[in-house]
Amino acid sequence: MATRKHLRHDEKTRAKIQASQLINRLKKHILAKPEEINGKWVVKDLMTQSQVTAALGLIKKVLPDLQAIEMKAEVTETKRIISSEPLTTDEWERKYGDNLEASSRPAKSLN
Repeated sequence: MATRKHLRHDEKTRAKIQASQLINRLKKHILAKPEEINGKWVVKDLMTQSQVTAALGLIKKVLPDLQAIEMKAEVTETKRIISSEPLTTDEWERKYGDNLEASSRPAKSLN
């Protein structure tokens, strides 16, 4: 078995582990169900309001917030028509316009 190069986690990894532990604790708090113990209903795994606030604050420092991103793009479409019967220059100009020279030039290379 190969030995690990790094015997300790870096700061970023430690922060992620701590954030996942906080998230698990918050889940337990949210999903806690009351249990009957000695005739009394008790809810385990509850956190105080300050603990919840502190946990959320620490999570925000480690995990990025999801944000809506709007993308605007202008799309141009080029259609190439392939015909089984070739058109003459006059037929092409009548059908597709007067700018035959611009449409018959080879496309510019992107490289």
